[in-house]
Amino acid sequence: MAFSSNSATGAPMADINVTPLVDVMLVLLIIFMVTAPILSYPIDIDLPQRSVTPPPDTTPPEPIKLRIDASGQVFWNESPTPMSALRNMMESEVERDPNNQPTLEIDTNDDADYGVLAKVLATARNANMQKIGFVKK
Repeated sequence: MAFSSNSATGAPMADINVTPLVDVMLVLLIIFMVTAPILSYPIDIDLPQRSVTPPPDTTPPEPIKLRIDASGQVFWNESPTPMSALRNMMESEVERDPNNQPTLEIDTNDDADYGVLAKVLATARNANMQKIGFVKK
């Protein structure tokens, strides 16, 4: 018999068979129970601590404008500077106030040699300059 019938009225039953639905839901529940502990590993983060005293109000120093032209000449605040003197100048700027360093703004010509820029960046890193930016025209 394809349909079961209601014994009192003789009409077919219109109830939904929920057994397959329960089976699928149990399988999904088991899958989520197995994968949930994998997703709950603790992540160590260092949150900032509340301080009683506010940090001192320091104004940032004037940025250093470093320009490299097409011929590879380096200009420190619009004055020509040899590459050999560049590290000493950067170190003296860092030594003034290591916690409040000026920003080194590097502007390069499109035709400048990349090797000169790489030397300038290596010199800035070796002088412990922390704020380095590039100027886009």
